[in-house]
Amino acid sequence: MAATVEVKFFNTFILKKTNSDNTPGNADIAMWNGSFGIPSQIGGYPRSTPQAPDNNDLSNWSIEEARIRGGFNNTSTDYGAKAYLVEEEPNSANRINTLIYSGVFNSRTGVNNTNVFSVGEEITKSLDPANGSIQKLYAEDTNLNIFQELKVSRALIDKDAIYSAEGGGTVTSANLVIGAITPYLGEYGIATNPESFAIYGYNKYFSDANKNVILRLSRSGLDEISSVGMKDYFRDELNRIKVASAPGRILGGWDIYTSQYFVSTQKNITLTDSSTQDTTVAWDEKINGWTSFFSFKPDQMFSIRNKFYTTKDGSLWLHNSDQNTISQASINGAVDNSDNITIDNVLGVISKGDIVFGPNVLPGTFIISITGLDIILNKNQTIADNAVLSFSSLARNKFYGVNNSSNITFVFNDNAAISKTFKNIEYEGYNGWAVDSFISDPTGENELNGIYSFSNDSVNYVYSYDEGAYDSVGNIHPQPLLGNIFRAGFYRKENKYYANLVNKSQAVEGEVHFGADITGIKGFYAVVTMTTDSTTDYGGEKQLFQVGTEYITNNGYY
Repeated sequence: MAATVEVKFFNTFILKKTNSDNTPGNADIAMWNGSFGIPSQIGGYPRSTPQAPDNNDLSNWSIEEARIRGGFNNTSTDYGAKAYLVEEEPNSANRINTLIYSGVFNSRTGVNNTNVFSVGEEITKSLDPANGSIQKLYAEDTNLNIFQELKVSRALIDKDAIYSAEGGGTVTSANLVIGAITPYLGEYGIATNPESFAIYGYNKYFSDANKNVILRLSRSGLDEISSVGMKDYFRDELNRIKVASAPGRILGGWDIYTSQYFVSTQKNITLTDSSTQDTTVAWDEKINGWTSFFSFKPDQMFSIRNKFYTTKDGSLWLHNSDQNTISQASINGAVDNSDNITIDNVLGVISKGDIVFGPNVLPGTFIISITGLDIILNKNQTIADNAVLSFSSLARNKFYGVNNSSNITFVFNDNAAISKTFKNIEYEGYNGWAVDSFISDPTGENELNGIYSFSNDSVNYVYSYDEGAYDSVGNIHPQPLLGNIFRAGFYRKENKYYANLVNKSQAVEGEVHFGADITGIKGFYAVVTMTTDSTTDYGGEKQLFQVGTEYITNNGYY
C-alpha cells in the first residue's frame, strides 16, 4: 500500500542553484523558486530567471546533509562563530562626549583588529558632557588633544599618571590606551568649527565662535591671537556667520610657503545676502600679528612639501607660484573697439585671468572668460586680423582665474593732538601705486533737517605715475604720447614718487568758502588707502617700501 512519509530535514543545508552570468563583474543569478515573499530588490529571487532545464522549479534546490556521510550520530557541522549578539533592547546611543577605541592593527604580523570592540574591556573614555560634543582629535607625541565645543583637553596615550598622597604625579606605562584626561587652562573650545584647525610645529590654531576669538595652542597653553589688533574685527565677523538656521564656515589652514595661518570666514552658501563679504586674513608668527586681507575664498586649504594649495569648486590651485607659461594665438578676424575676440592656431594653453600682450593691445588687458575659441577681455580693443597675441599665466593677485588689485590702508597720525594741513604725499617703491582715498578725521556731529551726520575732508583720486600721464596735444595714457609729457598724479624724482593733494571737500556751515583747486586737507590725522592700478605692468611685482606726507600745523588748534 502506497504511503506518503513526511521527511524532516534536521541539520541540513538547503542550497539554491544559480544561472551563470558571463558578463564580467556581474554575480550569478539565483533561479526563481516560485516564491513571491521577498522582492528581488532586497535580495529575493528575480522572477525573470529561467527555470531549470526540466522545467521543474523544485530542481533548482538541493538538500545537503550536515552529518559526515549522513551517518547517525556522526559528527555534524556547526554554525561557526556568531559575529553578532542579540540585545534585549538594541537601541543606539549617541555618546557625543565619549572616546572609544578598537583592537590593535599590526601590519608586520598581519593582525587587524580595528573592527573589534570588546565590551568585556574598558574601551571608552568619557569627558564632561557639560562641555559639549567632541569635535576634533589630534595626536602628537604621546598625547591626544581633545577639542570639545567648550573645552580643550589632553589625554595620555599608552600611559597613565599615578598620584602620591602629597599630590605629586608620576607618569608610568600602563595597558591603558587612553590615560588621564587633563583640561588646558581657559574656558575655550572649538565650537562646531573643526574646519578652522591647523597646525605647524608645536602650534595649533583654531577658532572659538562661541567666544568670538581665534586661538593658538602652544607649549605655553592657550592664547587669544585675535586680540592682537583684531579683537573687534573677529567679534563682528564670527557673529556674522553664526546664523542658527544656516551657520557659516570658519576655514583655517597653514601656508608653509609664507609661514602664515589663514582664516577664511564664509557665510552659508544658501544665504543670498550680499551686504557682507566673506573675508580671508593671515596671522604671521614672525611679527606676532595679522598681516593682510586676501581676495581668495577657498573650499579647503593645506600645505604639501613647501607648497600651499587651496581648492575651489572642485579644482586644485597652487599659490605663490613663480611658474610662467607663455602661450600664443592669432586673431581670427579683425577686432574694432570690442572686448570679444576669436582666436585660432593656439600654441599652448590659455586660461581665465591670463594677461594678454600683442600689437595694439592695451596695457593691463587680461582674459575674463573663454568659450571654445571665443575670448572676452576686460577692455575694448582694436586689433588687426591675424595679429599674434601672447598670453602670460604669471599674474600676482590672480586667484582662481580672477585678477585683483592690492591695496593698503594706513593712518598719518604724527602729533595727533595738533590740527594740521596735509599738503602732499610721497612714497618709495615700484611704479603703479595710486591714492584711492585720503580722508581726514571726522568733525563733530552736525544737524541738518533733523539728521545728524559727520563731515570729513577728502582729496581727489591721485593717479599712478603711468596712469596719470598725458601730453600737450591731448593724448592720455595708454594712448601713444607725443611731445612734452605731463603727470596728473604722481611724478618721479630720484626714484621717489610725489603728488600734491587737491581738496574736493564741500564747505560746511561756518567755514570759509574755498575754490575747487585748494591744496591739502586739514585734520588731526588722515586715513589713506593706496591701491595698485590696472595698467602699469599688470600682474607684475609691486613693492611699497614707505609712505610719507608733508604737513603744516594750524596755529591755535591744539
